[in-house]
Amino acid sequence: MSRTDDFLKEITEGNTNKGDYITLGSAMLDGEALTNAFVNVPLKTMNRHGLIAGATGTGKTKTLQVLAESLSEKGIPVLLMDIKGDLSGLAKPSPGHAKIDERHAKIGLPFESKSFPVEVMTLSEQDGVRLRATVSEFGPVLFSRILDLSETQSGVVSVIFKYCDDHKLPLLDLKDFKKILQYATQEGKIEFTEAYGRISTASTGAILRKIVEIEQQGGALFFGETSFEVNDLLRVDDSGRGYINIIRLTDIQDRPKLFSTFMLSLLAEIYSTFPEQGDSGRPELILFIDEAHLIFNEASKALLGQIESIVKLIRSKGVGLYFVTQNPTDVPEAILGQLGLKVQHALRAFTAKDRKAIKLTAQNYPDTEFYDTADVLTSLGIGEALVSALDEKGRPTPLAATMMRAPMSRMDVLTDLELSGLLGKSKLAKKYNHDIDRESAYEMLSKKIEIADAEDAKEKARQERDALEKAESKRRSSLSRRRSTRQNPILKVLTSPTVIRSVLGILTKLLK
Repeated sequence: MSRTDDFLKEITEGNTNKGDYITLGSAMLDGEALTNAFVNVPLKTMNRHGLIAGATGTGKTKTLQVLAESLSEKGIPVLLMDIKGDLSGLAKPSPGHAKIDERHAKIGLPFESKSFPVEVMTLSEQDGVRLRATVSEFGPVLFSRILDLSETQSGVVSVIFKYCDDHKLPLLDLKDFKKILQYATQEGKIEFTEAYGRISTASTGAILRKIVEIEQQGGALFFGETSFEVNDLLRVDDSGRGYINIIRLTDIQDRPKLFSTFMLSLLAEIYSTFPEQGDSGRPELILFIDEAHLIFNEASKALLGQIESIVKLIRSKGVGLYFVTQNPTDVPEAILGQLGLKVQHALRAFTAKDRKAIKLTAQNYPDTEFYDTADVLTSLGIGEALVSALDEKGRPTPLAATMMRAPMSRMDVLTDLELSGLLGKSKLAKKYNHDIDRESAYEMLSKKIEIADAEDAKEKARQERDALEKAESKRRSSLSRRRSTRQNPILKVLTSPTVIRSVLGILTKLLK
């Protein structure tokens, strides 16, 4: 048996799937694609998370596009983080190309041009379905971790949430939280001290600065209503294809705090909302996080811990997370070790640091007698990748250098006119693209302070009036006393001792 036969036998045995699967492309040996040596990934293991890595321009985005298309065709909804702005073309069919036909002839797959059901979403002021969440939906623990607060400051946040729960004050947006933070150390200081203990102004000042940092990155747009319902990510179209939900994040790259905040809240909401799936044989939702280093590089230790916990737990809900980044070292080892599917495009060795990274990357893949993995990593062409997946029993499949199939949809962005037409038909845009500013903690506390100020003003006026009346009464009493003791001048002369003695002397003489 030849080396090629041995290789084909290994690949075929490793990629034999009894259940449903998606095909990524065809295996390669010695730089050439082997026709019909298909590299398949079982749907059953797609909730075991994954990684798409490689240098710029090696085909990561196209691989993401192929996976999204394949999942949609299987009726599985997808959520894509589109940071580079080049994924909206999924809504339109590919125009085709001679090179695509040539590639698919080598793979042994016919090429089909198709469009897919797409929903365009946004965290910012870009066009799209608005994604929002309320402060109360985060809860005190998650909100504190997002703000990267100390233990003492987190305790203050817990007290704030407890006060709002006790007094039925909805915490919807950041201005609500800022208002209650101010109230706790100013107008409501006595009330808080008596019921919850004294709150330090130093702590509230530090928390406020963290909130301002979130606001400066666009957090005011994210926190509020109408709050997005994660079950709306699970829609399928009339033909049974899963919707591909694309979140436009082209203006978020310089605001990693907002991106991390959104991602963590989304994952937490999905985990708390979705039911346990059990062994259903297919995932409920797949999330692709492009430029994943934006999450990990800017995340605090507490935030990383939260992400790691969610990655471990969320697959039981039938949800798979796929990180797309330039180098696997961008993903923390604790998370990297939990990823089932790894699609590694070419890496470039320009520096000693690059060569060291390539050696480390090669160690993350199964050993094989057919490849020098580190060497292959630097020689892969555009649209080629090393693939390692899990079979239906959860075992790693043999490592396969793969010529990836081409996307069936357009490998380019929608025009403004096309995007406008897509949004005009969106049911979710009609549901979420209107602002609601109902009465919440800010308005309720403002009203409470206003009433208290009015009562204080009335009490002060009453006290001033009482003081004036008391002063007037005292003046009148004093005046009355002075009048009662004042004598008539004539009477005063007549009753003086001298006059009285003179009168008595005259009377005495007369009596004699």
